[in-house]
Amino acid sequence: MDVFVIPVGPDRYELYCEAAVEAPPQPAEGSKGVIGRIRYQFAVMLHQAEERRRSGSRASSQTTKLGRLQEWIMAWVAERIAEQRLLWNLRRETEVTTYYPPDLTFDQAHTLIRRTLQRDWERHRLWLAVDSVLLLGSIALILLPGPNIIGYYFAFRVMGHWLSIRGAMQGLKAVQWNGQPCEPLTKLREAVALNGEARNRHVHAIAEQLRLQHLSTFFERVAVRHAS
Repeated sequence: MDVFVIPVGPDRYELYCEAAVEAPPQPAEGSKGVIGRIRYQFAVMLHQAEERRRSGSRASSQTTKLGRLQEWIMAWVAERIAEQRLLWNLRRETEVTTYYPPDLTFDQAHTLIRRTLQRDWERHRLWLAVDSVLLLGSIALILLPGPNIIGYYFAFRVMGHWLSIRGAMQGLKAVQWNGQPCEPLTKLREAVALNGEARNRHVHAIAEQLRLQHLSTFFERVAVRHAS
């Protein structure tokens, strides 16, 4: 697995990785009980949101309030996938290669990684507790037949936080981190000072060089977040 230390400001960084989309989930014939149902619906929503993100779907043809709510939730899920994919993938890893800007040392990059994983572990632990309570309040919606998107929304949040906690712990306790300087990442610093189409072209060129399909979207989102 490869992890990139992305500069999003003069002294700010975010961790980024890309991974193949998982195969569509199989029918949950063997799933029993509430937990099995939630896990299967989580897998279904995850795959649908991944496909939405890959296709770049944005426009909605829904006219009903429920339809628009479902579209909003799926868009939200697609964004969360991009943010949490690294932690989810770390659950299965024992060795990771870190690519970082050459103006950092590997020790600096490794310290930054551990600090980020520790912060993520604490944040997801807190929200796991909050969303677990909300999930209990919406559990009846999941058990009813039909597209009970509100219940699945809270199920997704709980499962996502749980997987993120496991990934953060794996990264902190079990993963062997190796480092490799990556010159194109240094050029991303220049993009922070650009705006609009100029920034998009600059980041897109670097993304193509690194063969990172979704880097442009990720960079635009985190750059806006740090600027606000």
